[in-house]
Amino acid sequence: MTSGEKLPLSTRFTLGDTVTDEQRAFLDEHGFLVFAGVVRPDELEEVARELDRLEAQWLAEARDAVFGIPLFWGKGLDGQPFLQRFPFTSCFSDVVHRLVRDERFAPVRTLVGADARVGDREKDGVVVNRNLNVRGSAYPRLGWHTDGLRDLFYLRMPGPQLNVGVHFDRCTKETGGLRLLPGSHKQGFLSMCFRKPYFVGHAPDPAEIAVETEPGDLTVHDGRTWHRVEQCPHVGAASLRRTMYVPYLTDAFQPKSEQSRTPLYHRLGSALRRWKVARS
Repeated sequence: MTSGEKLPLSTRFTLGDTVTDEQRAFLDEHGFLVFAGVVRPDELEEVARELDRLEAQWLAEARDAVFGIPLFWGKGLDGQPFLQRFPFTSCFSDVVHRLVRDERFAPVRTLVGADARVGDREKDGVVVNRNLNVRGSAYPRLGWHTDGLRDLFYLRMPGPQLNVGVHFDRCTKETGGLRLLPGSHKQGFLSMCFRKPYFVGHAPDPAEIAVETEPGDLTVHDGRTWHRVEQCPHVGAASLRRTMYVPYLTDAFQPKSEQSRTPLYHRLGSALRRWKVARS
């Protein structure tokens, strides 16, 4: 057993010029890493201002999707429209586009592959989530899932895939946030299909851990790992939790456009969110 495998699950690493053998061993064993303080407070504030600008722009344009991917519109603190999931942000913000290409992230890209690229116009692009627990919220939490549904649909195991997240707000076990089952990225096909009911299951698991973060932290987790987002018990401004996810890709280039069709699972999800907002 390597030193990385022996470290406590609460270990917070420092991101240097390279990813160390110890850090790689921890990721291979447990399916996640936390790097402390990678993004500066002023950079987080600049991105937050960009989100406000994009929200106002897309609201004025009456947009409900970008490149075929739905926008998650809910209600904010004052009951007004509040955008809770921003896809493809780096295509509409020079600030985000520059940040996700900063050289400090280069070692993380090597975990995906030597030739990994930022998928600005692929998948859902650079996504920013704003979870908020208020009346009328469309996105206060997210149920259990892995990120290999498309591969599972075709009866094949997903390959290695990493989610890289930048965290804007302090998040502890008591305030909700990312929960995952360490080591579940090593599971077999049946477990990945049936261990949990996808997206509708929210019940805590005795084996889950809370991934606690501070503003500016960067997390990496294997998308094959079972994970969920726990709802914050607080209501209002204290419940705001913002996370930016950057896709690093090595497969064939498959860009999206305004003519791209909305995937079926996104269409179903949009209908469910509209129903929830209307009920609340």
